[in-house]
Amino acid sequence: MSEVDLAAFAAAHADGALVIDVREPHEYVDGHVPGARLLPVDHVPLRTTELPRRERVYVVCESGNRARSVVGMLRAQGLDALSLRGGTAAWRAEGRPLVTGPRANLG
Repeated sequence: MSEVDLAAFAAAHADGALVIDVREPHEYVDGHVPGARLLPVDHVPLRTTELPRRERVYVVCESGNRARSVVGMLRAQGLDALSLRGGTAAWRAEGRPLVTGPRANLG
């Protein structure tokens, strides 16, 4: 299992789970999951050492495609990672809150 549904993701998010958003900065500032840290997909290979080894990492993008790719990469390196099925679009469609703006949680 490399994906998690919205209900499970929302519960983990509410409990303070680590969420990384692998979209580009302009996508991120247009609206992201509250608390998500920006780590564009192209930067992931260079920054995996910054991710915790003993904590699950949730990965989001707009639709889930980039996130699934990143999850595969992270799992191959021994990290516990899951992607949100449907991505930020699913989060938005459920009416869940988004954070916008150029200075929000840039990591």
